[in-house]
Amino acid sequence: MALTRAVKADKVKKLAGDLEGSTSAIIGTFVGLTASKDFELRKAVRGAGGSYHVVKNKLAARAGQGTKIEAALQGLKGVNSVAYTSGDPVALAKALSTWVKDNAEFTFKLGIIDGKVIDVREIAELATMPGKEELFSKLLFLINSPAQRLATVINATGRDLAVVINQGVEKEKFAASNVPAAPAVEAPAAAEPAAPGADKVAEAHEVESAAGEQPSGAEQPENSTASQGGEAASTDPVEG
Repeated sequence: MALTRAVKADKVKKLAGDLEGSTSAIIGTFVGLTASKDFELRKAVRGAGGSYHVVKNKLAARAGQGTKIEAALQGLKGVNSVAYTSGDPVALAKALSTWVKDNAEFTFKLGIIDGKVIDVREIAELATMPGKEELFSKLLFLINSPAQRLATVINATGRDLAVVINQGVEKEKFAASNVPAAPAVEAPAAAEPAAPGADKVAEAHEVESAAGEQPSGAEQPENSTASQGGEAASTDPVEG
């Protein structure tokens, strides 16, 4: 039964809404696929976070316009189905590859990831790569590993220091008797004692000095005048 224009338009609109947020897709074909196997295939795709539809080629090309998987839906021929996802493309490839190994009725045609079309060989390689969850787990391990090693070293250093201090205390390594004494500061040299009798000699010198000094204006002793007269007499000429 041929589809009316209105029905086709409705199908295109619905499929376009499903494909709008998709970032990757795998296009396949099948021959003699039973209903039960078709159900198992859809279940495997849903388990990987994707959706699955058997599509008409022209409707798929129209529905895919403006989406990130548009290039994979152009120019399709024969019987085709599309499995698509907005999540992990590796998980989708793994699920389909695992199912195809036991079901030869289904084969891959091409795939697309973020606008890049890939062939059958690349789909097989994609299925062998680690998924996003596995990559996140490895990345988290790598991020935490240095911090864990640093914490281990710090804790070990603290334990070792505590052991050393404890052993030192037990062996009295930190006792006061083991602390080297500070060097003694030399006292300033004492003044040499004065020689015996030095004080008396000094007193005698002071007395003599006091006796030799006369007050200003005091009269000169007589012997001084006589001396002067003698000197004057001696200056007179001596008669021959």
